Amino acid sequence: MCNLYSVTTNQEAIRALFRVINRYVGNLAPMPGVFPDYPAPVIRHAGAEREMVLMRWGMPPPPRTGGPPVTNIRNTSSPHWRGWLKPENRCLVPFNSFAEYAPEPNPETKKKDVVWFALNDDRPLCAFAGIWTEFKGDRGTKSNPVPGPHLVYGFLTTSPNAVVEPIHPKAMPMILTVIADRNGTPAAPGAIR
Repeated sequence: MCNLYSVTTNQEAIRALFRVINRYVGNLAPMPGVFPDYPAPVIRHAGAEREMVLMRWGMPPPPRTGGPPVTNIRNTSSPHWRGWLKPENRCLVPFNSFAEYAPEPNPETKKKDVVWFALNDDRPLCAFAGIWTEFKGDRGTKSNPVPGPHLVYGFLTTSPNAVVEPIHPKAMPMILTVIADRNGTPAAPGAIR
């Protein structure tokens, strides 16, 4: 389960690639480590246009289970997630790389290594397929709760590909890449429609 990713591409590149009209993220510094409950940029529809906003990573858990926010959504047939799979709750989560823990501890350190994945060694910008909602409860820690409402997101997962499977055989984030049109102009991913 991916609980660490990076967004190191600058705001202007994100805006251009995903054809963002409005952006409400302030001065977006590189984020070499985005962890659960951290705010990060997310692209969503705002009427007929796309906007970039900061949201906290982690959707509300199913009511019966309670527990921490859900960062990775695998069972999209669950009644809990169905309402958020509609077009108005779909989003793109920009990223350059994501990490999983190695399955076995490193013999030298006795800890599991963090293994990073990207489309290639240049770590180009792409996006996770995600969903978002407004959450009215508290977020943050028990000792320092932050009252809501909060915009929150999670991303969808799929079966791992041949590169990720040896490290994390259960699932991997659903990755959307950008395809250029006939003129070579990048066409933003259409998955949030």
